Amino acid sequence: MSRAYVWFITGTSSGFGARLVLVALERGDKVVATARTMQSMIPLKEKMEREGKAANLRLLEVDVTAGIDVLKQKVDEAARFWGRIDVLVNNAGGGFPGLLEEAGSSLVRKQFEVNVFGTIDMTMSVLPYMRVQHSGTVVVIGSRSAWRPEIAGLGPYAASKAAIHAWTETLSVEVAHFGIRVLLVEPGSFLTEGIYGAKFFADNAIEDWNGLRNAAIARFDSMPGTEKGDPVKAMRALADVVRGEGIAAGREWPSYLVLGDDAVDHIREKCNKVLRNVDEFEDISRGVNRN
Repeated sequence: MSRAYVWFITGTSSGFGARLVLVALERGDKVVATARTMQSMIPLKEKMEREGKAANLRLLEVDVTAGIDVLKQKVDEAARFWGRIDVLVNNAGGGFPGLLEEAGSSLVRKQFEVNVFGTIDMTMSVLPYMRVQHSGTVVVIGSRSAWRPEIAGLGPYAASKAAIHAWTETLSVEVAHFGIRVLLVEPGSFLTEGIYGAKFFADNAIEDWNGLRNAAIARFDSMPGTEKGDPVKAMRALADVVRGEGIAAGREWPSYLVLGDDAVDHIREKCNKVLRNVDEFEDISRGVNRN
């Protein structure tokens, strides 16, 4: 990748998004950094100004849940900065923990609005530019939680990530003939700001669930600060894969990028669990065909 890339990154006020902006700028690329409020990106802009890298940075206020019409206008504005968009990184998202019966469908809908529909609308807004270019890369930041939803309180979040994983895999097939690549990133736990910021849902407390809810809340409250993953290393790895350099040089396009020891371990555990089930019940599974 000899030329500078133009990145459009959502959710850059903190976390993976903020780190990826810095990584891309360090490599001489150009970045359209977005977040729900302009104010939240001011520290990022000031840091880039101090380091002399602000010339390749543009800030754009984008709420990925604003709807397709609004997002198309935002993408049009972003494309006018440098005339193209080479890489879309769907990083914006959130997590809303809660027990399934207490949460009902309302919390799940709220969770899907940002993690699923926001990602879909954002991607649909950028794809027309990439189709015209006959090139581009769409990155979707998923989660190892899609592989490990068997944790009380994780249901809404894990379901949203499982849904966007499946959608991303289909997208990769449908856009390939336009020269557009798709990368599904599946990170484990990383030490980033506010990852457990949402309060555990308890507005519809049901007495029968008191014990499990309290245990789940205690578990979630104990997590911040225990994450082993380094978000800067993760985003450097992501940039290497997108640009085909560094640790990714000479390797084929992976389609999936699993980040973190815990993500690797949990994905292997789930695959082995499913395969054991398939093996144990294979005679039953294969015995239901029409004669």
